Amino acid sequence: MNIHSYINNDVLPLLPNYPVKMVRGMFSDLTYTHIPVVEDNFLVGNISENDVQGFDPEKKISDYQYGLDAFFVRKSTNWIDVLEAFAQNNTNIIPVLDENNQYVGYYDLIDIVGIFKETPFLNEPGGILIVEKGTLDYSFSEISQIVESNDGKLLGAFISEMGESITQITLKIANRGLSNIIQTFRRYNYNIVSGAEEDLYMEDLKERSNYLKKFLNI
Repeated sequence: MNIHSYINNDVLPLLPNYPVKMVRGMFSDLTYTHIPVVEDNFLVGNISENDVQGFDPEKKISDYQYGLDAFFVRKSTNWIDVLEAFAQNNTNIIPVLDENNQYVGYYDLIDIVGIFKETPFLNEPGGILIVEKGTLDYSFSEISQIVESNDGKLLGAFISEMGESITQITLKIANRGLSNIIQTFRRYNYNIVSGAEEDLYMEDLKERSNYLKKFLNI
């Protein structure tokens, strides 16, 4: 998926000689957690809105260069890794560098999340199933085999939680009925965390049926 068209330049990067007082004012007009600092088209770092509040307003950014956050992605970075970079750096803006380490712009978190919304994982109809198994025991090949052996189509899967002993996997499955898939996962010793709505629906039908029989026998 090509995300180069999402490289943004609406907010110009800062220069190291900009006064802290001016940078504070810029943050008050923006919703970004950071602003890139660039010199001679090379990224110096990213100044944080939280950090700048503790800087002396009469000094310059260059006086606090040691406090800048050093994170970026490259134009060649795929969108999943870009999304991961946002999460790892707790930011909503990521500078983008080309193959020569030149600053070319930035990605906005909202734009990248918007790309995720267009993927089949969210767009295609299907059911969400969350399963868990021992961290050393699960495998994605086994998960795919379970889904496909029950005529399901796996639209996406990711590890949503990982502990020392248990790993949780979220699945999007194109299948009108998840019951057989759920039962197969259970036979393979997967715990069903969420997605057993069909099981609950069947239980509800049974309860309603029993109630109707009792009503008709009155």
